[in-house]
Amino acid sequence: MKSMKDSLLDRRSIRRYEREAISDEQMELIYEAIRNTPTSYNGQQFSVIDITDQEIKEQIYALTNQKQIKTCNHFLLFLIDYNKISLISEAKAIDMPPFQHTADGLIVGVVDASLAMMSAVAMAESLGLGTCPIGYARTVAPEALSTLMKLPEKTFIVCGLAIGVPRELPDLKPKQPQSLVIHKDHYRQDKEEMVKELKEYDETISEYNRTREGSKSSNDWASHIVGYYREAMNYRILRALQRRGFDVKH
Repeated sequence: MKSMKDSLLDRRSIRRYEREAISDEQMELIYEAIRNTPTSYNGQQFSVIDITDQEIKEQIYALTNQKQIKTCNHFLLFLIDYNKISLISEAKAIDMPPFQHTADGLIVGVVDASLAMMSAVAMAESLGLGTCPIGYARTVAPEALSTLMKLPEKTFIVCGLAIGVPRELPDLKPKQPQSLVIHKDHYRQDKEEMVKELKEYDETISEYNRTREGSKSSNDWASHIVGYYREAMNYRILRALQRRGFDVKH
């Protein structure tokens, strides 16, 4: 196994995979890492669907146009899940408040599912496997994918994760420097210096995109990311949440 240091600091998204299967022993370790995820209240407000059926993966690919979904060995969907606690509350005649209708209830579920995904990423990477988180699993066709997955009410897809034996080793993508990520004791107040460092990082990303192995582009960081936000303004996630039983009131 790779060290935790190598697993986390050398991690990169893998989009091309070998046909080689992941062993049952490896998947069991990934499952156990997921199961041991820290969660709010120990409520474990998440579930995971592991998809290996190629026909189902092809259907998800048709919805998302993310090729790595159909070529990976396992595709995991991480969900907010208040269905399980609702089932046992009903069985035990416990009056359950509509926590899923609050902003905090939504955040709790997203955080739990996201931590679970990171547990899976860390374990998979330590085993020498490749991973690629896929947010389009949440945004592109949430109702169609929820129907395909036969999701009950009070569950909602947060993110997908492709896992497989890597066929590529892309260049390590530059991340923001620690000075922009780690704030000490309070949020930084030196706006001008922050802008200077952000511009330097923006140019670093531009240089990376111009010179990296494989497909190259002229993308910077700021315009490219804002472009994603602009596209995301067309998503109707609130309506999708409401249809899944998350009608956020406060």
